[in-house]
Amino acid sequence: MNWVRQTTWMFAAVGVLAFSLVSQSCPFCDGEKGPTLIGQFEDAQIVLFGHFENPRISNGGLEQGETDFVIERVLKSHDMIKDKKQITIARHVLDTKSKFIIFCDIYKGKNDTAAKIDAYKGTAVANDGEMIRYIEGIMKVKGKAQPERLRLAFDFLNSPELEVAMDAYREFAKADYSDYKDMAKKLPAETIVGWLNDPKTPPFRYGLYASLLGHCGGKEHGKLLLAMIEDPEKSKGSGMSGMMASYMMLEPEKGWSYVKDLVQAKDKPFLTRYAGLQTMRFLWENRPDLVNAKDEAAGKTEIVKGVASVMHLTDMADFAIEDLRKWHRWEYSDEVLGLFGKKNYNTPILRKSILRYALQCQSDGAKAFVKTQRGINAEWVDETKELLDLETPAVAAPVPALKK
Repeated sequence: MNWVRQTTWMFAAVGVLAFSLVSQSCPFCDGEKGPTLIGQFEDAQIVLFGHFENPRISNGGLEQGETDFVIERVLKSHDMIKDKKQITIARHVLDTKSKFIIFCDIYKGKNDTAAKIDAYKGTAVANDGEMIRYIEGIMKVKGKAQPERLRLAFDFLNSPELEVAMDAYREFAKADYSDYKDMAKKLPAETIVGWLNDPKTPPFRYGLYASLLGHCGGKEHGKLLLAMIEDPEKSKGSGMSGMMASYMMLEPEKGWSYVKDLVQAKDKPFLTRYAGLQTMRFLWENRPDLVNAKDEAAGKTEIVKGVASVMHLTDMADFAIEDLRKWHRWEYSDEVLGLFGKKNYNTPILRKSILRYALQCQSDGAKAFVKTQRGINAEWVDETKELLDLETPAVAAPVPALKK
């Protein structure tokens, strides 16, 4: 049957489903940003819950066959299924014991005279009905403000049904921090503490859970977060920056001092120190108030000082220089340019980072630096500038009057 789309039919657990969001994403979530459940609902013309019966091979076995799908509940309706108790789909499905949710479109091929139902995706549902409860909840908040949808997802983050738990996690993974920071203030702190203490909690979730606790918890929870940060096992995962940011939310002064010292601690592993730098980036972009609650500009200046100090760590200097460039912190131009060619800084990646900074900085020193490098290797300068211009237009504004 040439009207059936060439799509992947999923009968085993469909990997993580979640709400479809655009724009930015959660700074403390690791991956899991694939297809979303609410997005599938919006895209599909029909969504049904039920089970399969009577699988059979048709047309002499030359095609996949077909199976009847008994409709137990219509989750998204269409005139094509009005008053129908079952439909026949062009798939040979042998599992007649499980319950399924199927997503369908209405399809009409070039040589077809009538429209047909194309069941292009399906997922098995556990017998306890957790998926159905989740879907029913999603249908209630569909179209509502993002915080309401995230609040629903929170209730299913630790669902015993893997597909549901992962779907709820993806809801947060696709959300921007601003979407949940206010909502998180009303979450049950002890529930999150239980998740963080649970040895079964996947390490990649630590960052999100910790960031939620940072909004609804108290100073007493700061000890838990600090213990996790310093735990060699729990600090191996990708959730370190979330734990550090959360620690700062609960203990701003102690937390900021801790993060600044951490990024400079040469005895700490690279990934631990890099997590500290990631935390500084988060603070700059979202929470400078944690560094200075009264003056956001002053808070940002302090954060920049912290990042600038990383320039003196050769294994992280390129990251710091890139951050200073992106933030247009040209007051550090002499310090950045002074690193060029120094011992331990004369590597291709550091040289390029310094050149990228100079190409966008409008100070006289930066212009002279670029001119000198162009005289030495014009091709290198031009290629670097071309790639940089593809990322962001060159900064043409004069050097701002900023102080370190």
